[in-house]
Amino acid sequence: MKAEFEKDSRRLYGELAWLWPIMSSPEEYAEESELFSQTIKAHSKIEARTLLHLGCGGGMNDYTFKKHFQVTGVDISEEMLKLARKLNPEIRYVNGDMRTIQLGECFDAVIALDSINYMRTPGDLRSVFQTAYEHLNPDGVFLIIAEETAEKFKQNRTMSSCHFQGDVELVFIENIYDPDPVDTSFEATFVYLIRRKGELEMYIDRHLLGVFDIDTWHNLLRRVGFEIEQMKFEHSTFSKEEYLPMLVCVKPF
Repeated sequence: MKAEFEKDSRRLYGELAWLWPIMSSPEEYAEESELFSQTIKAHSKIEARTLLHLGCGGGMNDYTFKKHFQVTGVDISEEMLKLARKLNPEIRYVNGDMRTIQLGECFDAVIALDSINYMRTPGDLRSVFQTAYEHLNPDGVFLIIAEETAEKFKQNRTMSSCHFQGDVELVFIENIYDPDPVDTSFEATFVYLIRRKGELEMYIDRHLLGVFDIDTWHNLLRRVGFEIEQMKFEHSTFSKEEYLPMLVCVKPF
């Protein structure tokens, strides 16, 4: 029997957003957020005091960013922004699309992390780069992580984890699959097994995301006007020699 599910439901950013603080904590993001903050400061030609976080989600990274910068967060999910505001009440959060948002102000630094994975075409990806460029002060830094690239993509990668909070037990399963390696998109299927006082609820959630070769990232950034340095993002949870491309982009004066 074939089960039918909405192709791009993204329930984690809507009705299931309440699970996010159970699945993750600010402490889990502290190591990477500190590294990103120091990288921005080291490569900026100006004193980086203000940061625009495109696709900020539930604000986990911002919990550390706010120790270094005056942060403004943008996200398309109002449910995730509610979580971010609760975690970081001193930060300004704005509902908007990272491809089209126009805040009418510039920042010393701009960052886009895993939310940029939802850009499924080169046009969408370039739109985010253009947004960053238009909101960045000259000599400022735009930092991005190319989390999924065509060169490193692993078909049918599956991960699982268990989480507990109060009387809620959560088993989270994620499967990554590309049904058409010729195009620039792939799908992530999430399964949530939720038990409240032993009673089981099960949800299926599908997300459509983008995958590009690293040259596409570089070419689009250059066309927008950035100068780029590619670095290795390494984390204590990664296996030996594992890394993600970290693109440190400067807007020329």
